[in-house]
Amino acid sequence: MSNGETSRFVRLHVELIMEVTDAAQLTGAALDHINGDPSLPDEERRQSQETVKEDPAEALAHLIDPFDLVSSVPGTELAQASWSSEELTDYDPDAEWNAAEWDLADDADGEG
Repeated sequence: MSNGETSRFVRLHVELIMEVTDAAQLTGAALDHINGDPSLPDEERRQSQETVKEDPAEALAHLIDPFDLVSSVPGTELAQASWSSEELTDYDPDAEWNAAEWDLADDADGEG
């Protein structure tokens, strides 16, 4: 802000790459989570169950909640959150990390 004020809102960028080491265990946990959610309407529950059975990335998205990452940070309140997941077919876990490849080059330079 140009008038010397600071914003009360901060955007926190977090990107994680998870390795699925046991797809059946992940899917089972996601199904348990879906089945245990009393707020889901039956049709949405059925669709969610089918989706997580077909895609480990969707199963993971059902189990990860950004609120859980920040709920215990003192002096803050989560104002808005969004997240998504996707399978990576071109990820090389042995490759050297490069911020530019993750579109974090501005953040790494201190500009973002």
